[in-house]
Amino acid sequence: MNLVMEFAQPGTADVLRSAEQPVIPPAAGEVRIRQTMAGVNFVDVYHRSGLYPLPLPAVPGVEATGVVEAVGADVTDLMVGDRVAYAGLPAGSYATVRTLPRGRVLRLGDDLPDEKIAGSLLRGLTAHMLLVTVGRVKTGDTVLIHAAAGGLGLILAQWAKRIGARTIGTVGSPEKAELAGRHGLDHAILYRETDFVDETLRLTGGHGVDLAIDGIGADTTARTLKVLRPFGTLANVGQVAGPVPAIEPAALGNRFFIRPSILALAQDGEAYHAAAREWFALLRDGFELPAGQTYALAEAATAHRDMEAGRTTGAARLAIPG
Repeated sequence: MNLVMEFAQPGTADVLRSAEQPVIPPAAGEVRIRQTMAGVNFVDVYHRSGLYPLPLPAVPGVEATGVVEAVGADVTDLMVGDRVAYAGLPAGSYATVRTLPRGRVLRLGDDLPDEKIAGSLLRGLTAHMLLVTVGRVKTGDTVLIHAAAGGLGLILAQWAKRIGARTIGTVGSPEKAELAGRHGLDHAILYRETDFVDETLRLTGGHGVDLAIDGIGADTTARTLKVLRPFGTLANVGQVAGPVPAIEPAALGNRFFIRPSILALAQDGEAYHAAAREWFALLRDGFELPAGQTYALAEAATAHRDMEAGRTTGAARLAIPG
């Protein structure tokens, strides 16, 4: 049987319950994976809460690692026993077994352990989307990163620094400022003590930033527009603090605003595999990630509560029983 964590109705983390599902042989073009770890991301919280509805009952989770257990008759480039990973839709990674189309499955080398991939893969793909596809960041650019000590923020700061950008980020405590600084953040703004708009403009001599990345939402999004240089870009990728309010076209004033979705971009198989190759190459090249947090599959609700309360740092993942 396939043990999963599912919810029958959207709600708080308490709606997550364990359930069993039958294991189905893979059809043509499919791969069945015996999973080892599932990443926990904020999109899982959005799915569970109903903000981004899923057909019910639903199993959350959009990334995992594992071992190939069976392949469809026409799958010839993956073998039983291969270590693999995946990210993206359809949701359903909080499970012991998963069957997916071959095109969604990424082969892992022995030099990329599960703990490094699970919980970082979707964020790595997202960082690639934001810095390369959306922001086209280059040496000398300045990037503002909200929640710079979060799982995505730490990746963005370090990756942008490798490109040669100057990095500014908002954090909630001196401890988080120190952590982000170790991962490539040049200037930390303690947003509870300092107005990030004023401080960002001060740090840039009034010019503003080339790219701002906002996963906070609510009024933070509109205020962030004020720190963009002319023809700079604001990318909103979340709404932890609440929905993003409507933005009047006049407020953009020679500035770009985009709400890119890695789940949408990952449906493009070529873009998905190309971004994954770059992320794996960075990890092999010494890209540093904090240890993060590991929970048992049955503790998925606790992982969600910790993430919503800001108690997680770096990747969060679920260890799946064999």
